[in-house]
Formats: sequence, structure tokens, C-alpha cells
Amino acid sequence: MESEKKLERHWYAVHTYSGYENKVKSNLERKVSSLGLEDKIFNVLVPVKDEIEKKNGVEKVIKRKLFPGYVFVEMIVNEKTWFDVRNTDGVTGFVGSGTDPTPIGEAEMENILSKMGMGEAKVVVNIDVEVGEVIKIKSGSFENYAAKVVSVDNEKGKVKALIDMFGRETPVELDFDQVEKS
Repeated sequence: MESEKKLERHWYAVHTYSGYENKVKSNLERKVSSLGLEDKIFNVLVPVKDEIEKKNGVEKVIKRKLFPGYVFVEMIVNEKTWFDVRNTDGVTGFVGSGTDPTPIGEAEMENILSKMGMGEAKVVVNIDVEVGEVIKIKSGSFENYAAKVVSVDNEKGKVKALIDMFGRETPVELDFDQVEKS
């Protein structure tokens, strides 16, 4: 017998093969439509956030997955819906134990949804420089100086480099968008 809790509409996290999130989403949406499950499976979501990637001076908007390897499904869980979602190509299982998926809390799901649409796109700048390479500083206090790279921090978007000032090597920390290859 189904418990009362299971007959409620909740969001669930479904684990997928990495890189198959969008394929699972479309397969699941197609299955919902063909099996007439619209009254049991309501939404299928791959949480993404727009980011602006700046590489070699060219900006483009990319969609970055917030939870790689997961698809979120708003549904009423019963034996049939559990089986149909679980047996969709690319799905490895629900988050939870065995045949008892754990619903995602309302506050947590609201947080996920707000992350998807909040604020401006984050700027991610990638540069192709390596330690030991000489770069040109294109803005800031040391504009037009040449500098030798000593470290690259992709997560923070920073380069540490040495510039020649008054006959001495002086360390400086620069943002990726302040430098370019020489």
C-alpha cells in the first residue's frame, strides 16, 4: 500500500551518466508524453546558469550545469512512475535508498531555482598562458609592461607574474582580463 507521503508532488534528484543530463531530460519528457504521465510527472529540469566565457578576447555565453550528473524531476512517486523514470536511458537511479527516493526540501529546491535565474551572468575568463611564459599587461598600474608568469589560478582568474622595475623583479597579481600573450 502506498503511503500518504509518497502520493504528494515533490522534486526528486535523479542521477545520470555524466554528460547525459540533457539527453535524459528529453528522453524522460518524451516518455511522459507517450505514456500519458502528465498528471504524475510534471517537470524535468537540468539546472544551468549562464556564464560569459572570455577566451582570446572573444566573449560568448555558455550554459554551465549547476549539478553535473543530475536531473531534477517534479513528480508523484508510485511504483509505475518510479519504474518509468528509473528505466529511462541514461538514468542510474534516484537519490535515496533503494526503491525509496528522497524528496528535495522546498527551501533547497527554491534555492536551486533562484541560482538559475539570479543576477547577471558570471564572467569566466580563460587565457592560454603557462608558468614561465612572458605576457603583456594591457591595463592597470603596470599597463604596457612585460611580465613573466610564475603562477596561474584559473578558479580565481588571477595570474602572478614578475615585472622588471628599477632593475629588480617585482611580483604582481593580475586579473586574467588585464593581460594578454606577448
